Amino acid sequence: MNQGLVAYFEKTDSHSRVSDMDLKDLRTLVRQGEGSKLEFKLKANHPEKIIREVVAFANTDGGKLLVGVGDDKSIPGLKFVDEEEYTLVRAIEKYCDPPIDYQLERIAITDERDVLVFSIPKSTGKPHFVKINAEPPKAYVRVQDRSVQASKEVKQILRRENDNSVPVHFGEKEKVLMQYLAENKQITIEKFCEIAHIPQWLASRTMVLLVLANVLKIQPNEMTDCYCLA
Repeated sequence: MNQGLVAYFEKTDSHSRVSDMDLKDLRTLVRQGEGSKLEFKLKANHPEKIIREVVAFANTDGGKLLVGVGDDKSIPGLKFVDEEEYTLVRAIEKYCDPPIDYQLERIAITDERDVLVFSIPKSTGKPHFVKINAEPPKAYVRVQDRSVQASKEVKQILRRENDNSVPVHFGEKEKVLMQYLAENKQITIEKFCEIAHIPQWLASRTMVLLVLANVLKIQPNEMTDCYCLA
C-alpha cells in the first residue's frame, strides 16, 4: 500500500463509512436503473471522467454515484475497494472547482468485494467545474441518465438561479417569442434570432433572463439547448 493511501486512511474523517444500506437495499436501488439522480460505474479506471457525474449531480438536483455496479445492473463490487476509493476521492479533490460536498459509504457485497456509494447533494455554490490540467474548465448538468456539458447560458442560469430580483421587460422581441411558443413546443436561441431579427448575444441574454424569471424553462442538450414555456 503506497504512502498516500496509508495517510488517507489514517485520517478518520476523510474516508468512507459503512453504509446503513444493506445488500437488499442496494439491489432495490439498482433495479431502478440509471436516471437523473442515479449513475453506475463498474470501476474507477478513468476518474477524470467519473467526476463529471459528481459535478453534474451537484449542479442539478443531487444524486448517487454507485461504483462497483455495471450498466446492466449487475453488482460485482470492487475487489480493491481501498485503492478505488482513494483514486476517486483524490480526483474529486483535485479536479472539482469549487469543492463539492458529498458523503461516501461502502456496502459489502461479499467478504472480499464492496460497492462505493457517493451521495452528492444539490449544491448552493453553483456552477461547479471539472478542471483538468491545462484544459478549459467545463461544467456539467444532469439530463435524464446523462451528464452533459453546460452551455454558457446554462452556466449563467446556475450562477444566478437564486437571484430574486431579475428584471424582465416584455418588448417586441419577447412578444414575438411568446407568439412562437404559443404555436410550437420549444425554440432554440438560433431560431429566436431568426424570428425576432436580433443578434445572438441579445437573444441569449433575453432567454437567460426569462428562465431566471420562471417564464421559460431551459432543456440542456449537448448540441443545442432548447427553451419552452415554464
